[in-house]
Amino acid sequence: MQGSIPSKLIAGAAVIAVSLALSGCGSGFSQGTPAAGGLTSSDSELTVMIGSSGEAETKSVKEAVAGWSTASGTAASVVTASNISQQLSQGFAAKKPADVFYLSTAALAGYASNGSLLAYGDQLANKDDFYPSLVKTFTYDGKFYCAPKDFSTLQLIINADMWKQAGLSDSDLPKTWDQLESVSRKLTTTEHIGLGISGEYERLGSFMTQAGGNLMNEGSTEATTDTDANANALNYVKRLQASGGLKFTKDLGAGWGGEALGKGLAAMTIEGNWITGAMKADYPNVNFKVAELPSGPGGKGTLQFTNCWGIAADSPNQAAALKLVEHLTGKNQQLAFAKEFGPMPSIKSAASEWTAENPELVPFLAAADYAKGVPAAKGSADVVTELNSKLETLATSDPRAILAASQKNFEALAR
Repeated sequence: MQGSIPSKLIAGAAVIAVSLALSGCGSGFSQGTPAAGGLTSSDSELTVMIGSSGEAETKSVKEAVAGWSTASGTAASVVTASNISQQLSQGFAAKKPADVFYLSTAALAGYASNGSLLAYGDQLANKDDFYPSLVKTFTYDGKFYCAPKDFSTLQLIINADMWKQAGLSDSDLPKTWDQLESVSRKLTTTEHIGLGISGEYERLGSFMTQAGGNLMNEGSTEATTDTDANANALNYVKRLQASGGLKFTKDLGAGWGGEALGKGLAAMTIEGNWITGAMKADYPNVNFKVAELPSGPGGKGTLQFTNCWGIAADSPNQAAALKLVEHLTGKNQQLAFAKEFGPMPSIKSAASEWTAENPELVPFLAAADYAKGVPAAKGSADVVTELNSKLETLATSDPRAILAASQKNFEALAR
């Protein structure tokens, strides 16, 4: 789900879902007959539930599903959820979930652990085409559960006019933390800040990865929050704040980085590729460019965000659902989605064509090999929300104390 969505809605897409009771279990709301691979098969119509970023995404997905339905002979319809987290939870609890649905990273563990999801990843014909980091994100208890539908990485978004006015050129694009601090100060004027970002883990976490850290390990099985790497990252952000080159968007009177950039309140921000749709729709006269985030003490680093196509364990037509997902994640369809509403394909085979069609956005895709996922342990979204409340006061707080408190919370999830 991409588009002009504020950062907290993108990065925390399933905060509500994780806090709701995940009480569904795979007990079968109507039995289909076994098909190849142990999947159920029936004449039942497939229901596809999505959480859309807008009309373009809704139209694109509906046309893709309708086209597959006509070609396959399997009836299928798309439901656009007003609150997909809540509606998914209700469907599972009632044992009448959608057959196929958007599923966030944060919601995976809860639904996988109670048997609500079909672990179909290894049965995908195109399973080896997905970026390995995305496969890891949707692997729980050693099982690859669902196909990543698309993804985004965080990068540096720059107001090109302000950059030029400050006497900067492409040779000044920051490659290190020191260089980012330098250009942030140069870009700061009485009218705007050099770097304006949301004061939350879903943005500040990019610095943690550049320092060699993150809140949990790659499999979200171990808490790695209170570390020297993460402390270095937060202390660096404090240094940027103290230098006068960085402010959080709330202190600029903006809801997220795209608004800060669009309204001219910040010369740079850190956001995902969904910002491109927002800028085109809301701030078409702002000339901006994308650059890779600088390397830190730990090397290159950033965060990635993604959703997958979940399939219900209770679906009476899992075999058809699998075929639909293979179609929706195929090269041609993913490139069509990218063109129609902006997501970045989750498969390697689409990279060259996507790059040719979106040369100005290449930094987002360049990070596919090193980006780190957000914590996916059951309950992690709630812990991140609590952490974010503390990060907002980073300028006047002790980073180590913030991290120590969150370490205990993440340790409880890893048990």
